[in-house]
Amino acid sequence: MEAKNDNLYQLDGKVSLGKAVPFGLQHVLAMFVSNITPIIILAGIVGTDGALTASLVQNAMIIAGIGTLIQLYPVWKIGSRLPIVMGISFTFLSLAIVIATSQGMGVLMGAVIVGGIVEGLLGLFAKYWIKLITPIVSATVVTGIGFSLLAIGANSFAGGQGAEDFGSVNNWIVGTVTLLSCLGFAAWGKGYVKSLSVLGGLIVGYILAACMGMVHLSFDGVGVVALPEILPFKPVFNLGAILSIVCIFLVSATETIGDTSALTSSALNRDITQKELSGSIACDGFTSSLAGVFGCTPITSFSQNVGLAAMTHVVNRFAIGTGAAIMIIAGLFPAVGVVLTSIPQAVLGGCTIMMFGSIMFAGFNMISKCSFSTRNMKVVSLSLAIGLGFTQVPAIFDIFPEMFKTVFAENCVAVIFILALILDHVLPNEKD
Repeated sequence: MEAKNDNLYQLDGKVSLGKAVPFGLQHVLAMFVSNITPIIILAGIVGTDGALTASLVQNAMIIAGIGTLIQLYPVWKIGSRLPIVMGISFTFLSLAIVIATSQGMGVLMGAVIVGGIVEGLLGLFAKYWIKLITPIVSATVVTGIGFSLLAIGANSFAGGQGAEDFGSVNNWIVGTVTLLSCLGFAAWGKGYVKSLSVLGGLIVGYILAACMGMVHLSFDGVGVVALPEILPFKPVFNLGAILSIVCIFLVSATETIGDTSALTSSALNRDITQKELSGSIACDGFTSSLAGVFGCTPITSFSQNVGLAAMTHVVNRFAIGTGAAIMIIAGLFPAVGVVLTSIPQAVLGGCTIMMFGSIMFAGFNMISKCSFSTRNMKVVSLSLAIGLGFTQVPAIFDIFPEMFKTVFAENCVAVIFILALILDHVLPNEKD
C-alpha cells in the first residue's frame, strides 16, 4: 500500500483525475451488482416489459450516483460528507414484491416517496430518538433481513418465480457455476479481485449462460442516449402500504447507522459525530423519495463499500465522487440497461445467495458483539421466532383489521423490528 500521507487516504486530498477514476470505479463496481439486482428481480416478478425494465435499471444507476454525490458533498444538512456509496436496498425487496404484486407499482412508489420523506425528517432530528434503537435491536433486524431474503435468492437461482424453465437443469448448472465462482474469487482472490468476487462470479455466469443460449439481447429501437424517465408509475398513496414501508425505513435507518459508524471507525479511525450521523440518515431518506420519483425502490448505504474502505483506506471524496459521476453517465446510455437486463435470473440467484448469506452472518456478528446474555437471547430468539414463523402463515393474522394485515402479515422484518424494539425496552436489565 502507498504511504499513508497519499491524498487518496485523506477525505479532501487533491487527487488527479487519472488516479481518481480507477479508485472511484472500484467502489462503484463493488456495489454495482447489488444496485441493479433488486430492480431486475422486482421487475421480473411484476412482469414489466423489457423496455421499461431497461429504463428502470438506467434510473437505478442514476439515482445511486446522485445519492452517493449527496453523501459526499452535502446539500444543506442532507449528507454526511463521508465516503459512503449509495445504491438500491435489498431491505425493501420482500415487502416491495408483496405491495407491487397485490396493489400495483403505483401504490409502491407512493409509499416509497412518503416513507423516504419520513426517514429524511427523522434524520434531521436524529438526536431526539437515536438512543431508542440499541445495538441488539439493530443486530436482530439485520439477521431477520438475511433470513427474509433467502427464498428470493432461491427463486432466482431456479430461474425466477413463474418461469417456464423453473428448476431446469440449465438453471441449476448456471446458478451453481455462478455461486462457485463467487466463492472462488472470495476465498482465493487477492486485493481488488477478492473485493469484487460477486462481480467476477456474475461475469463467469453470464458468459456460461450466453454459451448455453440463455442470454437474449435486442437493441431494436434503442437510442444512443436517453434521459431518465420521470414518474414511470403514477404514485398512488395508500395508507396501509405507507405505514408498512415506513416500518422498513426505520429498519433501513438502523442499517445506515451501523454502516456509517463502521466506516468512521474502521477507515477513519475515529468515532462518528452527531452531524455526520444525522446527515447520513437524512440523505438515506430524502434520496429514497427521489428514487420513488424515478420508479425505483429505496436506496441506502452499501456495506460492501464500508468493507472496501476499511481494507484499502481509500476515503478520498473526489475519487469516490468520480466513480459516482461515471455511474450517472452510464445510466444515460440505454444500451447499458439492455445488457444488464439480459442477465438470466439463475446468474443473479447464484450471486445473491452469497450476498444474502453474508447479510445473515453480519447479523450474527452484530449479536455476538452485544454478548450472548439471557436477556439478549430472549430479545433475539422471540423476535425472530414470531417474525419469521408467523409471517410464513399469513392466515394467522386474519382476525386483525386489513391495514394491520397489510403491514405485518407477510412482512417479517417489520414484525421483527417492532418486537425487538418493545422487548428491549420492556425486559429488565440483568444484574452482574
